[in-house]
Amino acid sequence: MRWPRLGCRSARGRSRWPSGCPRGLGLPAAKVACLLGQLGLKVSAGGVVQALARAARRAAPTYAALVDGVKASPVVAPDETGWRVQGRRAWLWAFAGQGVVTHRIACGRGFDDAAAVLGADYAGVLERDGWAPYRRFIKAAHQTCLAHLLRRCGELLDGAERGQAKTPHAVRRILQRALWARDQRDAGELDAAQVAAEVERLGAAVDRLISGRTVYPPNRRLLDHLGRERDALFTFLLRDDDGVRVQATNWRAEHASRPAVVCRKAWGGNRTWAGAECWQVLSSLLATARAQQRDPVTLLMPLLRSPRAVLADLAIPARP
Repeated sequence: MRWPRLGCRSARGRSRWPSGCPRGLGLPAAKVACLLGQLGLKVSAGGVVQALARAARRAAPTYAALVDGVKASPVVAPDETGWRVQGRRAWLWAFAGQGVVTHRIACGRGFDDAAAVLGADYAGVLERDGWAPYRRFIKAAHQTCLAHLLRRCGELLDGAERGQAKTPHAVRRILQRALWARDQRDAGELDAAQVAAEVERLGAAVDRLISGRTVYPPNRRLLDHLGRERDALFTFLLRDDDGVRVQATNWRAEHASRPAVVCRKAWGGNRTWAGAECWQVLSSLLATARAQQRDPVTLLMPLLRSPRAVLADLAIPARP
């Protein structure tokens, strides 16, 4: 079975595997071989790379199922971060769904790149940051990351000119009040009607700020951004999809991409697009195993031993 197509067609057909594939723990293939040798298992660096390639081929059907599981998840947190393939700029995408995590390495970070995993007609809830292409998922409900907005307010307050701190202070108070309402709801102190009333009050306060006559450029940019994100500010207070609570931030996606960021700092990326495919398949399986508190070795062994293509024993959401 062939892997799902990556973002660069020109990269198809390459057979050379990069020595950086096994560096999930910051170790190149040569050091992995050395470590195994000290444990009594004689293997070359090339053998390590070939073993990873074989594991990725056997895990390819599971990767395709994980992509379908993300599409079927009622709430998905996507994020993207810089990557490198063949020494050139690329992007690593992370999608955290309902107990499943999928990585995809692509040439770009636009709508089409996200839609390659989510599907252009995704109709669940997206917990995402303020990156504009996410807003093109018009059938989805949206929750913009309040942590990003609060951080932006803090930066404006640190650098605000005299007399220009009022607007970021006001925005920060509104967002903190929304988080307070969430905590009160989760503690059983506010019922659904009270939360809805609180959302109405907060929304009215945001509307007053947006329609104000602020002319200080940094504050105006903040308010213009709030205007674009207006309908995505308080979704986490109102939506409860299939018993899955919408989060106020995109922390799930950032956690899903964190191991990849550690790898990127250690070895920079992939030498080839074939290696990138290997990496995205195996990292998705391992990340999902962590999310479901499963032993990755136990999951991989049946895939490697089976004479035919099989799926890893993971809980993967299915479309209704």
